[in-house]
This record gives sequence, structure tokens and C-alpha cells, in this order.
Amino acid sequence: MSGREYYNRTLDLLRQHHEWFRKAIPLIASENVPSSGVREALVSDFGNRYAEGWPGERVYAGCTYIDEVELVCIELMKKLFQAEFVDVRPISGVVANLVLYTAFTNPGDVMMALSIPCGGHISMGKKKLGGTAGAVHDLAVEYLALDYDELNLDVEKTKKRVERLLDKGTPPKLVVFGGSVLPFPHPIEELADFFKKVGATVAYDAAHVAGLIACGCFQDPLREGADVVTLSTHKTLFGPQHGGVLSWEKHADKIRRATFPGMVSNHHLHAVAGVAIASAEMLEFGKEYGRQVIKNSKALGQALYERGFNVLAEHKGFTESHVLLADITKHGDGGTIEGQLENANIILNRNLLPWDIKEGRHFMHPGGIRMGTSEVTRLGMRESQMAEVAEFMKRVIIDKEDVDKVKDDVAEFRKDYQKVHYCFEDAAEAYEYIKIR
Repeated sequence: MSGREYYNRTLDLLRQHHEWFRKAIPLIASENVPSSGVREALVSDFGNRYAEGWPGERVYAGCTYIDEVELVCIELMKKLFQAEFVDVRPISGVVANLVLYTAFTNPGDVMMALSIPCGGHISMGKKKLGGTAGAVHDLAVEYLALDYDELNLDVEKTKKRVERLLDKGTPPKLVVFGGSVLPFPHPIEELADFFKKVGATVAYDAAHVAGLIACGCFQDPLREGADVVTLSTHKTLFGPQHGGVLSWEKHADKIRRATFPGMVSNHHLHAVAGVAIASAEMLEFGKEYGRQVIKNSKALGQALYERGFNVLAEHKGFTESHVLLADITKHGDGGTIEGQLENANIILNRNLLPWDIKEGRHFMHPGGIRMGTSEVTRLGMRESQMAEVAEFMKRVIIDKEDVDKVKDDVAEFRKDYQKVHYCFEDAAEAYEYIKIR
């Protein structure tokens, strides 16, 4: 193909993606849809500029307005999270975790976090798994204990694991609460002092639940004992893809230096502007949004359970966040189910269950699926619509109905949910392809 043909092909694929998502039900727990204001920031000239360093201390000229926007973003996030110090320069949640590792550990130190099947993130993974903590920062990763029934940390078993590490003379230098599957608040208060007494820094990966924390709907890690909180900005916090670190002023210098020059050069200034706009929206609309996200999650869990799906933690109301986990093994494997639902325009992801590895399953075909209600809530859906979503899923997976028929019905259902809610302006539809050529 010629350059023009590649050019046209790429732009056409972008447009097709937007058309697809206008007709789909987006249930990926790690995604959301931004407002018109955020999208405007992302196409601004900020995305073409450099601003290495801290506002007012830049390596580059031309940062007059960039500095002001970054300071606005910092101010907003301090308000949302009641944080003494905020660094908005990490360009993703993984980079925010690398800032954490660089600031508070040395290679070879012991770090504790959840394993990936138990809800930890690959950025917390061991070296042999290619995880960021092990492979990039050479940390020795040990696992926190998970109670499979409660889908939460087992406090006493975790303490016993720490005591075994102490007996071996390898105390943990860092513990990371939080992760990728976080249906219930972690017991930071019950464990923070215990970890600090053995010399560990207490951290919390809030990538998934940052928006729920910001609106006061989940837990408050900094008040519960965390020294530092890392996050991404595009899950329950409905900004562009970016990251951040929250902490106390006493840790500010080491975090600043770990971020730059340690982890970032240019830090995607258009995204910083987008985070500022999303944070302003969260300040204005967050409580209403966060409460509805949790109501929708519980309603979706109940509706799926009533239709024969094995949604985990039924005895606890399924979830207290945006995320749900279901054991899908009586209907197939997670990879196959994910594909069948995608063919019906229901977008979610396969997910390892805590016991999958022990039972010989692989991440490509695990026993579970993961769902999140952040994006459908932003589209204006409420509890009654969650029952409709569950019915669509039942028709595909349990009733084995013709996928094309369900796909057509999903598209019809979605016609009423095309606007972004919980924002100041909705000038463009949620997935409208905006052509600026």
C-alpha cells in the first residue's frame, strides 16, 4: 500500500472502533469513557511539548501555561484525596508503581503484595513471571494471604507469613495493598502498624478504585495507615490514561526525585490537562457517580446470580466497589466466554481466579470473568439496566441463543445511552468520532 492508503486505512479503523463501541456494552473494569472536556485537552498543543522537572523548575522553556495547568491538577488531587503531597507526572499506574519501588526500596529487597491470580497486578509480579517489581526493579516478591471465600486479605495468615520472613532474616521493606481485583476494602488499619514495626513502607495501589476513594465511597488509605498511594486515572477516576502518586510531605523529596529524573522525561502534558479536567468533574459530581457505580455493581451481581451465574462473594453482596468476579467454569472457560460475549458486543475480560493455577488453568483460558460498572454508569445506566445487561449475558452463555440476534438487541438497547454523564458538558456523544482534518 502507498503512504496515503496506510493513512486512510488507519483513520478508517479508528472510525470503525468508535462505531463499534456506540453499539456495545463496555464492562472492562479497567476502562472508562472521558468527557468532551477531557477529549479537548487530549488534542491540544500540550501533547506536542516538553516540561521535564517540577513546575517552576523546568528544563524546557515554553511552559508558562503548562506549569499553571499542572499546579491546578495537583491542587485538585490534593483536595480529592486529602493528600499533603501529589505528583501527577507518572504516565501510568505501572510507572507510578515504579516510582514507589525506586523511592522506597533497593534492588534485592523483599516486597509483599497479592499474587496475580489473587488480584495483584503484573506490576507487582515476580521476576520469573516478568512482573515489573521483579524483572525491572529486582525485588524479591512474597505474597500476602487471601481468603478465597471473603475475596479479601487474611490478616492472621498474612502476619504468619511475615513472621516466617523475619525468622529467615528477610523482613519485608515494602507492602503493597490494593490491586487489579479489589471488590472490598483492604484491611490496612489492621495491618499497617504491624508492617511498620518490622520496618516496611506501607503502600496502596489504588489504580482501580481511585475514583471511589476520591468521592469517599470506598476506603481512605492515607488515613488508614498508608505511607504512599499510587494510582492510574482512567478507571473509576474517569480521566485519560495517566498515573499519579499521593503521599505525605515528609516523603515528597524522594518521590519527586524518583519520578524525575528516575522514571519520566516528558510526562504527557495533554494527559495532565485531561486529569485536571476529570478531577474537577470528580470534585463536582463524584459522590453521585461513585454511589451509583457501587449500586450498579451490586445490582449486576445480583441479576447475574439470579440467572445462574456463579458470581463470587454472594454472601457479602458480591462487591463494595465497581468490580465483580464470576466463576464461569460450569459454562466453559473464561477465554472462550470472553470471545462469545464480545461477538455479541458485550465487552469484558477473562480473569484468573485465586485457585486457577493450582487447578492447572492458564491466563488465556482461566476459570473466571471480570466485570466493572464504571463505564456503563458514566453512560447513564442504573440498576434496572443492570438486569437487562445480565439478561443479555444469560442469553449468550446459558441459553446459547444466536449471537447475532443478541448483538442486534444490544445495539438497540445502547441507542438510549450515548451521552457522557457526571460532567459539565456533553457536547459530543460518548463514542462520537470527531474528525478535525
